[in-house]
Amino acid sequence: MSAENSPSTLARQLVREGHLAPAWREVFTLVDRKRFIPDRVWIHGEDGYHPLNRATDPDRWHQVAYEDRALVTQVEDDSVVDTAAIVPSSSASMPRVVAAMLDALTVADGMRVLEVGTGTGYNAALLSERLGDQQVTSVEVDPRIADTARATLKNAGYSPTVITGDGGLGCPAHAPYERTIVTYALHNVPYALVEQTAPGGVIVLPWGTGLYNGVLVRLTTGEDGTATGPVIGDSAFMWNRFETPQRDVMATVQNRGQDQGDLTAATATLTGLDPRLVFGDEDATFTTGVLVPNCRYSVGHGPDGEFTLWLADHTTGSWASVDYLPDAADHPLRQYGPRALWNEVEAAYAWWQNAGSPERIRFGLTVTPAGQRLWLDSPDRPL
Repeated sequence: MSAENSPSTLARQLVREGHLAPAWREVFTLVDRKRFIPDRVWIHGEDGYHPLNRATDPDRWHQVAYEDRALVTQVEDDSVVDTAAIVPSSSASMPRVVAAMLDALTVADGMRVLEVGTGTGYNAALLSERLGDQQVTSVEVDPRIADTARATLKNAGYSPTVITGDGGLGCPAHAPYERTIVTYALHNVPYALVEQTAPGGVIVLPWGTGLYNGVLVRLTTGEDGTATGPVIGDSAFMWNRFETPQRDVMATVQNRGQDQGDLTAATATLTGLDPRLVFGDEDATFTTGVLVPNCRYSVGHGPDGEFTLWLADHTTGSWASVDYLPDAADHPLRQYGPRALWNEVEAAYAWWQNAGSPERIRFGLTVTPAGQRLWLDSPDRPL
């Protein structure tokens, strides 16, 4: 191992750039990330995720293992070997993101931790190094990933409990936990995680919508069986496999018999709202995603700065398109289906403006047995 590629070098870099808290520096130095990176990973490029194999390019593989970057460790079509893969299904998170989530967890000696989403096992190893193997329980839904993580953890000298199953159900056999950490993005927080986290405990999780993936939320559990807390930053993760949004927006249009050359069934009007105002501002996009649920978008670019924004709700078959024309006061709008999606977007954007254009860190989430609700500034101000 070269001096440039080592756990201590990675830890020093994270400290230098302000991403690693002093309490975790020794842990990141002792746990070797390279041990948890599979021999084949995928590197993001302009046309997808390209494979990088340790056997054929060992120098590059060792380099990326210690870089502060996310590495895709599984793709949906794992027959893809030598060409660009399009859809990732599991990854090793950026070390700075791992460090931020562990810092937000605020662990202390003797605490029991539930990790939801074992992945490569690296995060479980860090927790085991800090708290001890017997304090860490991790749940992974993918049997292959779970088996690999167990073997990798054992080879690295760690033996936390790794369960194969639905992480949304937690692991009641080892509950209660003082801390719970989720390593994939959620739309809806499973109440089982609240039930299994002791009162006064902390749950750290990525949360998002079909329009914005995502933010990091820190919840504190109460004696009343609820959990509530603020958005503390951004954190884009792979979606919960049971909540993955329909990715292909145009498929929703085409499946309803409307191709790009035949949109006669749609209602055609004009909109005065520049779509760049909504989808060019992250705080506006986040708020819109909250207020316009079950909606996805894509953009098709044309000449001279023109583009078409497509919105779709796969469940109802509703869709909308806005043709952005530079310097135009109004933009052609088409809508189809039971939901007038662009009207919903306009209403959401107006709400955001009227609320003072709040940043996303002013929002928060409360989870109860009856469900969850978003709020602005205080749980007493639900959306």
